[in-house]
Amino acid sequence: MSVSSLVLSSLLGASYINPMNFFQSPGGSGCGTSGPASCQNTNMPPAANTCCFESPGGLIMQTQVWDTDVAGSPADSWTIHGLWPDNCDGTYIENCDPSRDYKNIAELLESQGASSTLEFMQQYWLNNHGNNERFWEHEWATHGTCYSTLDVNCLPSDSPTGAEAVAYFETVVKVFKTLPTYDWLAEAGITPSSSETHTLSSLLSALETASGGYTPALACSRSHTLSSISWYFNLKGSVIDGDFVPINTPKQSSCPLRGIKYLPKEG
Repeated sequence: MSVSSLVLSSLLGASYINPMNFFQSPGGSGCGTSGPASCQNTNMPPAANTCCFESPGGLIMQTQVWDTDVAGSPADSWTIHGLWPDNCDGTYIENCDPSRDYKNIAELLESQGASSTLEFMQQYWLNNHGNNERFWEHEWATHGTCYSTLDVNCLPSDSPTGAEAVAYFETVVKVFKTLPTYDWLAEAGITPSSSETHTLSSLLSALETASGGYTPALACSRSHTLSSISWYFNLKGSVIDGDFVPINTPKQSSCPLRGIKYLPKEG
């Protein structure tokens, strides 16, 4: 169930801007997707091309949140938290290159032709403190700069400043659109309610069925209320144009076995 370019183009429609449009090389990243998936080849030599093999952060986690009190948050969709490159053993590193802590992400996206991605982010990538720009800057600086395949040395020499960050945000949106958590739960008759509660097994079963058999990790607040979900991948090739290969979560859900609340959004 790899996320192929054909499937993504169909999902995103004609308005989608391929991240590689920002690079001058007609061959994209030049990596292809025929090599091993990240974290799946323990014999990868130390000198492996980390521009085309995500390392050490090859356990990629796409996290969505269910915020019930964020103004403007869509009532029929979970929203984006980020796309994080955990190490294969579950540890992680952060803030890998402060020299690339870009500011004004919105302007960067617009200036490099990614206005449609920005518009989507303004609807589905929201900060619960009301400052989306600061949230995006944080996610790029903290997690985006840690992708080996997005290192500036992996880009064509004439790439515009920040092109790798633009590719990162494009990819985050791209992957998020393949994971319609709200719709998948709704297909199983599970929708937000102020009175109903659910078992962990019923929630995971619905998501496994809809996703083609992959198990995510659910997180709940102290009041047993659903708050976030994490979907996991390995990557074949580059973050820019590689294949995200779904895997089962390596971590346990933090929700209780029963009595889980899935509350409606207030704002």
